[in-house]
Amino acid sequence: MRRQFKVLATTQEPVPPVRPANSRRQATRLLPVLGTAIAMCATLVGVAGPAAALPPSAFLGQFNTVTNVSTTVPPVIGDVNPYGIVNVPQTIGLLNRGDTLVSNFNASSNLQGTGTTIVEISPGGQQSLFAHINPDHLPGACPGGVGLTTALTVLAGGFVVVGSLPVTEAGMGNPEAGCLIVLNSDGNPVETWSGGPINGPWDMTVLQFPRFAELFVTNVLNGLIPGNTNVVNQGTVIRILVTLPPGRNPIMLGSTLIGTGFAEQLNSSALVLGPTGVALGANGVLYVADTVNSRIATIPLAALRVTPVTGGGGTLTSGGSINSPLGMTLAPNGDIITVNGGDGNGVETTPQGVQVDTVQLDPAGMGGDLFGLTIAPDNRGVLFVDDGDNTLKLFSHVGRYGP
Repeated sequence: MRRQFKVLATTQEPVPPVRPANSRRQATRLLPVLGTAIAMCATLVGVAGPAAALPPSAFLGQFNTVTNVSTTVPPVIGDVNPYGIVNVPQTIGLLNRGDTLVSNFNASSNLQGTGTTIVEISPGGQQSLFAHINPDHLPGACPGGVGLTTALTVLAGGFVVVGSLPVTEAGMGNPEAGCLIVLNSDGNPVETWSGGPINGPWDMTVLQFPRFAELFVTNVLNGLIPGNTNVVNQGTVIRILVTLPPGRNPIMLGSTLIGTGFAEQLNSSALVLGPTGVALGANGVLYVADTVNSRIATIPLAALRVTPVTGGGGTLTSGGSINSPLGMTLAPNGDIITVNGGDGNGVETTPQGVQVDTVQLDPAGMGGDLFGLTIAPDNRGVLFVDDGDNTLKLFSHVGRYGP
């Protein structure tokens, strides 16, 4: 099923190295955390039970209108190419509950891997600058500088984690390993996580618990050779365990490699192609958008496993309406929603691998313009970024928030 919609305009004018915990003190602190994780994740898997019947209708099927919410270009600074997107869950510092954060991958020069800003956009379309990150004044290592990617999430306490995959030589050189940058609720960097398995963090999702979180991060630079555009099957997915002590910055306890063998490739349009969108299902499966092979990959028991799946994981679905998937999110009904880099379509797939709906979100049908997406607050639509015209857009039944 494929549907096409008209875009309606609004009043807005579009325009230190990572090491696993290895000390006795860290290990002792880690054990109860892991025990809680195992118990809670086992509950999630148990609730999921056997494969359920297909939903009576697709989540996307209730919507019919694409609306421009706001430009994603911050005034004066002028960064473009929006990639990451996440909803703000609580009001704290500069963050307002219900707003949307968007990270920009390019500077105003439009050179990839040089964007340094995160903007905050209200449901009414008002934009403000949440963070302008100076690569020369980071609180830790971030090889190559700053170029903010699709990897973007908000932790408890208002800490924002964003991925950086920078390009050296003013955007004319080669992509660097980068890092994950942690910012407080006022948009100030407080720490960086880099080195080891963090090698080109491209996208991310999170599993939150009261006092800790698990970050699932895709990496797209392993084994790539500058100037060589051949496909290399060395992309990875890692799980990072973070504690969230009250009144203090998040503490990274360690990381675990949970997926290897994903296809990755240097690309002139997107800088690099590789495992991009990620979403964690209630069945414990981590879904991964395999852009190069036009498929949705699977990593079972993602929150618990201690050894990686190889060969790029399993395959939930491939081909059909799936065409170089980039961004990914989980619908309220448990379905997986992806946006295509190949044709600008959004696709809904059930946990059983059935593609149940396809909608054209980019009216021009341009490939590569859609990256990050998320479910709008109160499930009233799908928010996504369009880097073709540098806007945040909403796909809904009324073209706006509200009843």
